[in-house]
Amino acid sequence: PAEAADITLRLTDKLRGEIEKTELRKVYDEIDLPLVPVLARMEEAGVKLDCDVLAVMSQRLEREINAKAREIYGKSGFEFNINSPKQLGDVLFNKLNLPKPFKYGKGKTISTAVDVLEGLAGEHEVPRMVLDYRQLSKLKSTYVDALPVLVNSCTRRLHTTFNMAGSATGRLSSTNPNLQNIPIRTELGREIRAAFIAEPGHVLLAADYSQIELRLLAHFSGDKLLVEAYRTGEDIHTLTASQVFGVPPLMVNVEHRRRAKAVNFGIVYGLSPFGLSQQLGIDTKEAKRFIDAYFEKYSGVRGFIDATLEQARRDQKVTTLFGRVRPIPDIHSKNSNLRGFAERTAVNTPLQGTAADLIKIAMIRIDAELCQRKLRSRMLLQVHDELVFEVPEDEVDTMKRLVSERMENVHALKVPLKVEVGVGPNWRDL
Repeated sequence: PAEAADITLRLTDKLRGEIEKTELRKVYDEIDLPLVPVLARMEEAGVKLDCDVLAVMSQRLEREINAKAREIYGKSGFEFNINSPKQLGDVLFNKLNLPKPFKYGKGKTISTAVDVLEGLAGEHEVPRMVLDYRQLSKLKSTYVDALPVLVNSCTRRLHTTFNMAGSATGRLSSTNPNLQNIPIRTELGREIRAAFIAEPGHVLLAADYSQIELRLLAHFSGDKLLVEAYRTGEDIHTLTASQVFGVPPLMVNVEHRRRAKAVNFGIVYGLSPFGLSQQLGIDTKEAKRFIDAYFEKYSGVRGFIDATLEQARRDQKVTTLFGRVRPIPDIHSKNSNLRGFAERTAVNTPLQGTAADLIKIAMIRIDAELCQRKLRSRMLLQVHDELVFEVPEDEVDTMKRLVSERMENVHALKVPLKVEVGVGPNWRDL
């Protein structure tokens, strides 16, 4: 530790000038540095884990994995090592004669990566079963079996490590274990979250920013339709469906809204017609029509994207609302794949990076208020747009108000920020 402290001090003297030269001193002084003690308290607090729930789940997953393997053997007509890309490739492409992809994995074997199997799922049921098998195996090894081993023997709680410099956008990341990518869209993923519980006499409280990147898109683009929709509380996916498909809001059906949602969130990540067609299972030309119709209606968004790309090409960097910088060196690359990725990154970073800065500022203010008001509630986790707290039952109403107010009023924007708060005995049932 003494050596680390000494080197840190020497680096500080070298790097301070560069921070000031790139006008990042304000970001450092007002966001990153004050966040350090907040994260230290969160890491020290940890989160309680019900290992019995995971033990039961592990046994069940073992049975399901074995059953799925037997199913795969039955449908393919062969017994083989499903975890071996070479043996799996041999069964899929030589024995079942499925169309070979142009992708190669390690050792010149034909790729059996997720995107390849998803592409083959319409041709035969075995690739879909293999995807299910892999998902079950991953959940079991990465979470169900691994998390109990990481519980601290003294505190009987799980203590993750938050990394402040782990991502280029400024988002926090979490390691040993990574608690930010426990799947929530699947039933099994939600079951894992049920093992994260509160101490007796406490509940878990989670506060989640609603559609923060789309709200920031409205703020940055100043698009009249988007800004007005968020100011009046209109459902943004219904609005987009109505605009893009040319139907009155009351006539928007479930399928219209599903497609509009994919377009809305896809625009933030620079979604291509091909990407949208894959996501919705539609023709590429039809996907292009959707995207063109979107930009026709939301002309402010088109203007924001064009201006951002122009600035990125000029400066080879983009910044967040608070001045955090992300270099975009590949924006002029001759390689079209690298250039395309750089363009998508340039558009998304101001949105995702600003969202990351906003929640960091909210965390600093909430933590200060918890200390100042001597509340016993503790901030435990940050998962991108969500904060999780452990709250004594008699502080629930106070915390609901405090957290909502601090997160929603963190910074004045052209549109309001909205926070959804849930309370429950575990992380699933909030």
